[in-house]
Amino acid sequence: MLSAIQDRRSIRAFQDRPVPREALEEILLAGTLAPSASNRQPWRFIVAAGAAKDELTAAMGRGLERERTSPLLPANAAACPGAEHTRQIMIQAPVVILAVNPLALPLDHTFTREERVADICNTQSLGAALENMCLTAENLGLGSLWIGFTFFAHPELMEWAGGAGELYAALAVGYPAEAPLPRPRRSLEETVEWRIDG
Repeated sequence: MLSAIQDRRSIRAFQDRPVPREALEEILLAGTLAPSASNRQPWRFIVAAGAAKDELTAAMGRGLERERTSPLLPANAAACPGAEHTRQIMIQAPVVILAVNPLALPLDHTFTREERVADICNTQSLGAALENMCLTAENLGLGSLWIGFTFFAHPELMEWAGGAGELYAALAVGYPAEAPLPRPRRSLEETVEWRIDG
């Protein structure tokens, strides 16, 4: 498994080649096998390909257009060009999987402390599911891109998803058309503090 972790890359160029349904089912199964807080399994996955994916990326385009005049995330306006670039990657990818949380409160909800803790735990659980999916894609010879830029088009994508849950992320999947070099990583010495007695 460590080799899959070391070899995994964020893929931003995909071959024009369909992904077998069996491979997608294995990726999705890996997601559902992730650990989750109190076994809540706070996930639902919407798999979009073909015309459905075209509708999804069109909805994201409408959201990015709306963001120019009525921003949901005004403090992050400088990231909008990156979000449009990511949308182009989603258009190119054969498959896009939306990860939604059916247990989540709305994005604009004012959280109590207990709700905030539950939300953090559910977010961790969804992160574990998405990482399982990325690593399984790697093991199957597929590439993936974990996408958070969907938040710029949150209302439009939520409407497209049809109330399945609160949108947390998207995952583009396909056969890679690039082989990116590894990104620099901080060393264990920089990131780990040992507190072990005896």
